[in-house]
Amino acid sequence: MKVSLNWLKQYLNLDGLNPEKVGEILTDIGLEVESIERTESIKGGLAGVVVGHVLEREKHPNADKLSVTKVDIGTGSLLNIVCGAPNVAAGQKVLVATVGTTLYPTEGDPITLKKGKIRGEDSEGMICAEDELGLGHDHAGIMVLPEDTPVGQSAKDYFQLEEDHLIEIGLTPNRSDATNHLGVARDLAAALKINYGHTGLVCVPEVEKFKVDNHSLPIAVSVENTEACPRYSGVVIKGITVGESPDWLKRRLQAVDVRSINNIVDITNFVLHELGQPLHAFDLDEIKGRQIIVKTLPAGSKFLSLDEVERTLHAEDLMICDGDSTGMCIGGVFGGLNSGVKDSTVNIFLEAAHFSPTYIRRSSMRHNLRTDAAKVFEKGSDPNVTVFALKRAALLMQELAGGEIASELIDIYPNPVAPREITVKYSYVNGLLGVALSPAEMEEILVAQGMSILASDEQTFTVAVPTNKADVLRPSDIAEEVLRIYGFNRVEISEKFSISAALAPNPDPSLVRNAIGDFLAASGFNEIMAVSLSQSRYYRQALKSIADEELVYINNTSNAQLDIMRPDMLISGLEAIVHNQNRQQTRLRLFEFGKVYRFKGEGAIDEKAQLSLFLSGDRYGKSWLMKSPFEGSSNKTPYFTLKGYVQNILSRLGYEGYQETVLENDERFAYGLTYHRGQQVLATFGRVSGQMVKELGVRNEVYAAVFEWDKLLKSLRKQNVTYQEVSKFPATSRDLALIIENSVKFSDIAAIARKVGKKLIKDITLFDVYENAQQLGEGKRSYAVSYWFEDAEKTLEDKEVDKVMNQLINEYETKLGALIRR
Repeated sequence: MKVSLNWLKQYLNLDGLNPEKVGEILTDIGLEVESIERTESIKGGLAGVVVGHVLEREKHPNADKLSVTKVDIGTGSLLNIVCGAPNVAAGQKVLVATVGTTLYPTEGDPITLKKGKIRGEDSEGMICAEDELGLGHDHAGIMVLPEDTPVGQSAKDYFQLEEDHLIEIGLTPNRSDATNHLGVARDLAAALKINYGHTGLVCVPEVEKFKVDNHSLPIAVSVENTEACPRYSGVVIKGITVGESPDWLKRRLQAVDVRSINNIVDITNFVLHELGQPLHAFDLDEIKGRQIIVKTLPAGSKFLSLDEVERTLHAEDLMICDGDSTGMCIGGVFGGLNSGVKDSTVNIFLEAAHFSPTYIRRSSMRHNLRTDAAKVFEKGSDPNVTVFALKRAALLMQELAGGEIASELIDIYPNPVAPREITVKYSYVNGLLGVALSPAEMEEILVAQGMSILASDEQTFTVAVPTNKADVLRPSDIAEEVLRIYGFNRVEISEKFSISAALAPNPDPSLVRNAIGDFLAASGFNEIMAVSLSQSRYYRQALKSIADEELVYINNTSNAQLDIMRPDMLISGLEAIVHNQNRQQTRLRLFEFGKVYRFKGEGAIDEKAQLSLFLSGDRYGKSWLMKSPFEGSSNKTPYFTLKGYVQNILSRLGYEGYQETVLENDERFAYGLTYHRGQQVLATFGRVSGQMVKELGVRNEVYAAVFEWDKLLKSLRKQNVTYQEVSKFPATSRDLALIIENSVKFSDIAAIARKVGKKLIKDITLFDVYENAQQLGEGKRSYAVSYWFEDAEKTLEDKEVDKVMNQLINEYETKLGALIRR
């Protein structure tokens, strides 16, 4: 938020405080100053430009269109200046830029004047035109001042130019009381009174002179949606003259980067930045039926806004309508093209309302209209300032545009908002803040901020919180208000520290996560942190297996497309891959620890932690060491690379002896595996389906894995990682070639082997798959399987190994219908 220091001084005496000190105090009270910039109403401040008196004017001897002048600027010596203006004449009072002065013309680059010769004649300055000084666009001739203008007076003093300081405040969303200059002045005054001996007096504009002149232009107002508009105030002003604003008003608006439009609109903007109450002026003669209706219109209704854009309305957009229910303005957000003030406007209806922050923010974000008014309303404007602001603006309009108040002041306020009453213990405040303030000190601080102490005893006090402080709701907020003004820097740091021993969970989730993260980072992965929001359209088009009833919808006003909490991790990872591919990063190794969300019935939401891995692009970076594809090698990331990472992570966590199941009918993966213990899934991985890859615009194949992190951690509590001595005894292997039906999976073969030889078989490997219908028969294939035998206590004999192999062969023949190739 931008604050003008000169504007602040209009309400608060800041004598003796330089801009830097003001900024320091504002930061101390929670209004963090991000920058302080010195500003001038005219760039350069017309430094070096003075009033001169042309004493002589002669024609230039060497140029028909130039003149040679003698000019007195009050220094005791005359300046010889060559001038090209056709209107220069002896006896004139003019503006002279002296040698060394830098001018900032209305158009073009800055000019620094030097002493020199022009067509052979000395020139010691420049007699200036309006555009050369940056005062306007006129270049027809030099500026001629009144005859009584003092010679030698600086142009800055002549034009009464202001030097100001623009203070940029990083206003937090909760500070509804500080969205305006008067609110900042009140906060600053409280700090000055408590800590610097200031009177704390704030000069509030007077509105006592407001009166209704007549009732010649009555208007009917009705509010149909009091939830969206709890208070609506307005008045008719008749016989105004729309024109240019006076310089003082222009300077105030220019100081906070608001463009001057005309006196009526400028006053509404001035009051907004002064009091924090947005106003809107309607051309009364454009209001059909001379009736105002505040309501929502059916979804899909059209509205032509001030920027000449036709907008399609949402059912929750609050509209200010005329008697025909035609929208004239999106309430609190943006005006309409035809109902606003024009140069020809004579009569206006001036509106001051309090709108619901929720309605305003949603409409503002929905239509991407981030106006100053919307920003104030969405923080929570003061419902009890509308009438005061209306009177303030009406008086200014009568002063600057003429006219008379031609209707009763309308104020529809069915449920008045009273100051919130909060009871607090003195000991609670001191305990929370770590200070020892007396009851009198606390009460003085709160009263300095405009709060009232309703009741108090030795232990507690009850305070009435003004309605402009929408964020002060509970005792801890009162404590914060005390601390802001008392000063964070005044809280002493204790020399003693009390430390309590805490029992860390076993295993510690953060340590386990860091261990796996370190392992993946060391393996070339990069961690991503995707937003936990997603687009529901993905789950209607690419992941239809997740029912719509399971999706957790949200009302995201900042980005309407991200309308659900993500129900899985795959979409987020694929979006990250697309983002990187669009920036020429195609070899990707990504992982993410995150959460997924689904409805599980009766309004309950199932929130689960997961770990996801993603591999895409080449297996290795480009290198001359890699053989070309024409030499029989491939650099594409294989499925088994991902499988290795999955197994390594489970091994790192101490998981052994889990089962695997081939994925079937899982629309997320074209193929893959699930590792599980009984019904408990540990991880699912494979090649992401082509439909999902295509839907999200990924250009390469993607391999992904999803670990059920919550389940892994829960089981890890029972999982003891133990030391196992390397066997001193030799291992041996046996191979089998099995002809089986195509429907039989390797996982079936491996499961039988683990069951039969669970004490001796340490590893099972599929090292060849052969298919030939003529030799093996239709629908059959040959698997070549290797079994690795080992006993940790002795050297195995052939008969022991043969016994297990015979049992395996018998199981394969009876249960799988296998034919053993001997």
